[in-house]
Amino acid sequence: MLREITDELARIESENGVKILYAVESGSRGWGFASKDSDYDVRFIYIRPLSGYLSIEDHKDYIEVPINSLLDINGWDIRKALRLYRKSNPPLMEWLSSPIVYRDEHSLAEKLRALSREYFLPVPSLHHYLNLAKKTFQEIIITKQVRIKKYFYVLRPLMACRWIDTYQTMAPMELHKLLAGLKIEADIRVEIDRLMERKLISTESDIEPIDHQLYQYFNETIAYYEDEIRFLPRKDHPEKAALDALFCTMVKEAWAGENTSS
Repeated sequence: MLREITDELARIESENGVKILYAVESGSRGWGFASKDSDYDVRFIYIRPLSGYLSIEDHKDYIEVPINSLLDINGWDIRKALRLYRKSNPPLMEWLSSPIVYRDEHSLAEKLRALSREYFLPVPSLHHYLNLAKKTFQEIIITKQVRIKKYFYVLRPLMACRWIDTYQTMAPMELHKLLAGLKIEADIRVEIDRLMERKLISTESDIEPIDHQLYQYFNETIAYYEDEIRFLPRKDHPEKAALDALFCTMVKEAWAGENTSS
């Protein structure tokens, strides 16, 4: 798969006339709880030649590749990515801490990580994770049998909420790092470890009855953060000067010595 992903990234560059600066795994493989048959969710940031940013015409700022049974791959133009970074976009922030990196050029990720404390916004980030947890939890409520992975689609964002509430920083992408950095109730941790063992040997379609202990924990934690979010410190959107400078640097470095007139 590594060879297939690498070849696909090269094909995207060639067919679209862009350079991919950063590409990572973003789904359950990056989160640390992939099933035996989990697909690959590759996300990337790319940059066009200078001429692509000096036109009065609008350009599409994303690239999507048709999804197959094993590979889901798409990416954002760097200007779109930096605009979203200024808004503390959680998926983008997560990409920067992915444990599986397929491409990392011109230290883009390192430079963005260095700016994370300035640009991270606790309130919208916690909102994002809380809404993710609530959406999946509502799906669990209406059924008596649940796909194992659904538990983790509630658990991980709720742990991210706890992290943001505790540290006022972006939560780690990997579930085991979230759990290691938080004080989790002993009985809940036992249930999580049990589910993790089952998840790693399961398939995506495996189901089991509702775990009432986790059900109650999810319900109480969601209710808590729906109220607690009012008390989080709020920050204004940071100035864009540092991101403007980074954008200019990336354009110059990525295409240094090459003809970018086309």
